[in-house]
Amino acid sequence: MSDRIAVIEGDGIGQEVIPAAVEVLQALDREFTFVSGAAGDAVRAETGQALPTETYELAAEADATLFGAAGETAADVILPLRDAVDSFVNVRPARAYPGVDALRPETDVVFLRENTEGVYAGHEDRLSDDLSTLTRVVTSSASRELAEYACEFVADGRGPAGREAVTVVHKANVMRETDGRFRETALEVADAHGVDADEELMDAFATKLPLDPTQYGVIVCPNLAGDVLSDLAAGLVGGLGLLPSANVGHDNALFEPVHGTAPDIAGEGVANPTAAILSAAMLLEYLGYTADGQRVRAAVETVLADGPRTGDLGGDATTEAVTTAILGAL
Repeated sequence: MSDRIAVIEGDGIGQEVIPAAVEVLQALDREFTFVSGAAGDAVRAETGQALPTETYELAAEADATLFGAAGETAADVILPLRDAVDSFVNVRPARAYPGVDALRPETDVVFLRENTEGVYAGHEDRLSDDLSTLTRVVTSSASRELAEYACEFVADGRGPAGREAVTVVHKANVMRETDGRFRETALEVADAHGVDADEELMDAFATKLPLDPTQYGVIVCPNLAGDVLSDLAAGLVGGLGLLPSANVGHDNALFEPVHGTAPDIAGEGVANPTAAILSAAMLLEYLGYTADGQRVRAAVETVLADGPRTGDLGGDATTEAVTTAILGAL
């Protein structure tokens, strides 16, 4: 039976790196059916909707979705898409690869980020010419679901090698009710599952991670913290062009590079396709093609080590040249 994969390129370099990832998936001996959907700034300009209903339904009904990036309409696209796949956790691995000039080449961490709540829940109001408010939402149920996923993630050996504990990152010393609830729930779940768990205040974590990333492995955090801190980790390993991600739901998932639309280089054919192709590797593993996912990742690592490389990694190769090299290594 063919797996149905929704492909949503979006804006900017999403239109260059997602086709590269699809090429890699097509090179495998699998019966995938690719269905395309439109979303983003250009779509809103044309139709008035950044995420048309048919694209939302496409993602909701697919076995998995591969998404690129959106520009000014990012919040109007990615948040509903995560809702479409019923995502409750955002998985963001950040590791340094041989051959890449990384600030901290010993970095190997995975962020497991709550994906539906916090300040991204969308409860904002402009109450006057002088006052705007934002309501932060944290529930025990969403925090528990994330923590249970983290415990399974560690138990299954999907985290960095040798790391069997989780670090709960929060700001419960200030946000006592919201992050306090998140912290309490996550630590309770870890204790119930017999998983070692420590905790770190998010500002202290932001200092300690660059100084010594080896002290961390699997990091469990609220929505905004996971977004910001994973980008910090990207700076340690060579940039956002290397970070894939998965938005995992109960029966569906969406995969996307962590980087944005990169309007400064969009259309020039020089975008780094690595993050999108590594996202495709995560998609393969999610669908049960573990060996294929590992093959794709190994091919990417070969090219990162030997070249060619795009400009963000110190080379001068095009997106097409890097993709061709990865296909050759595959």
